[in-house]
Amino acid sequence: MIDNNLKETFISNAQDLFDEGYACSQAVLLAFADHFELDKTTAKRISSTFGGGMGRLRETCGAVTGGFMVLGLAFGNEIPNDMETKLNSYKKVRELNKMVIDVHGTSNCRQLLIKHASEQQVKDRKHHKLICRQVVGDATGLVFDILKENKEI
Repeated sequence: MIDNNLKETFISNAQDLFDEGYACSQAVLLAFADHFELDKTTAKRISSTFGGGMGRLRETCGAVTGGFMVLGLAFGNEIPNDMETKLNSYKKVRELNKMVIDVHGTSNCRQLLIKHASEQQVKDRKHHKLICRQVVGDATGLVFDILKENKEI
């Protein structure tokens, strides 16, 4: 029960941050910043350009790339030739990406928007409430699950 409450706290925090106006990528990374003792100003800046599918390129969803950043904090390598750690972190990224695809059918921002919002709704910035907030919560929850499974949380 405590784990579910903790998971819901991370999800709620990420969605609240998104509701405040932070990009999807920022909201996910910031939700985990305290856990990893990551300076919040650094977290905000480093993740700021990944929103909208990476700088509004509408490629990989920003909530997913924010999750990738969290996985880097948990599993990333520090030594350049530490291939075991590097490859394990890549495996975690692929795992998260697959989990998002399993839930939403895609991890691509453009495809998520096409599936859940009209062009006019995107132009009017209504997509945030139609799909983005949900994906922020889902990505945060999935990251939490990966961290918990690996005893990182």
